[in-house]
Amino acid sequence: MFKEQVLGWMEAAERQIEGKTKEIDRLIDRNQWKVIRAFQKHKVSDYHFAGSTGYGYNDRGRELLDLVYADVFGAESALVRPHFVSGTHTIGTALFGVLRPGDELLMITGRPYDTLHKVIGKPGDGSGSLQDWGIGYGEVALLEDGTPDYGEIARSITPRTRVIGIQRSRGYSWRPSFTVAQIGEMVKFVKEIKPDLIVFVDNCYGEFTELTEPTEVGVDLMAGSLIKNPGGGLAPTGGYITGKREYVDKAAYRLTAPGIGGEVGAMLGTTRAIYQGLFLAPHLVGQAVKGSVFAASVFERLGFTTHPRWNDPRTDLIQALKFTGPEHLIAFVQGIQQAAAVDSHVVPEPWDMPGYEHPVIMAAGTFIQGGSLELSADAPIREPYIAYMQGGLTYSHCKMGVLTALQNMLDRGLLPAD
Repeated sequence: MFKEQVLGWMEAAERQIEGKTKEIDRLIDRNQWKVIRAFQKHKVSDYHFAGSTGYGYNDRGRELLDLVYADVFGAESALVRPHFVSGTHTIGTALFGVLRPGDELLMITGRPYDTLHKVIGKPGDGSGSLQDWGIGYGEVALLEDGTPDYGEIARSITPRTRVIGIQRSRGYSWRPSFTVAQIGEMVKFVKEIKPDLIVFVDNCYGEFTELTEPTEVGVDLMAGSLIKNPGGGLAPTGGYITGKREYVDKAAYRLTAPGIGGEVGAMLGTTRAIYQGLFLAPHLVGQAVKGSVFAASVFERLGFTTHPRWNDPRTDLIQALKFTGPEHLIAFVQGIQQAAAVDSHVVPEPWDMPGYEHPVIMAAGTFIQGGSLELSADAPIREPYIAYMQGGLTYSHCKMGVLTALQNMLDRGLLPAD
């Protein structure tokens, strides 16, 4: 199936990362036990998986799901719904829920992920963006080493600042993702300046990659997508918002309507999959993290620059791989697609994708459309040429994806044939 040269690269990488994969297995155990204990505490039963229709009044499965999520994330409250269409929608709902005209959102981890730019918008853009509603926006660039610029953060907080935004994951940036401990330091710093600030975290790609979550270190409000880590590859759609009860309630009013909030909402037959996905999530996230470590080891041995490196601490799924030109990047992403169980015959090409500022190439042969806990890779076609690989429901599939990408690059003469 693979050339001996490619298999040799695999074997060398597996020997190198053996200790790291055992460490990840220990993380899987602790997070799996945490999720099961939350299920047990709330006495989850088969009848909680039944669906509801219409308004969804008295849907006990939905109500209990919120309680389970709140416990898993160490928070006061949670809102878990299939009605969120994406992570961006979920994040936007949380921000619109707690910000009012005249307030300001200050991002302290640099420029946010591309799809959030239109949510922030521009004053008077007519799109209903944050700035169109008279909500100010500012951002503080990270220092050259990828850490927060605390001096500039302190100077940027004004009486108008209401929400501090933190993006845990790197997005399309060549910088470290932030650990929960680092996020805790940011929370402590900004609260000492202005105690009534609301600290919001975009937690996408980060769930279950550490033993704790940002809401356990002082974060007030947090959001993520169910087609990423916590959906466990089974949730067909949706998102979650968790944190302090007063802020989650405001987000719920934004999702539905004031006075209604999270009290209604038919789950449309998704309840069982969302529960079961959460149950599986710690294990599947661990599989994906192993895949990222493997990819980093292989590509480092071939002379490519990776971020994080194979033995660095991990706080999200994403593995960034820097290539020397667009042909390497495109060959890699197309190789990941070739290894998919779904749509392996499709050849991805760069295209102008809505919400992105540059042409993007995406490998997404997934059972859930856009499900990035499943093996996928994407990259904007711009310098520096960086591919972002994430996900993999099984470690075996992760390895197959990396090996297929390597063989694709080798066959095109983009790797040394010796």
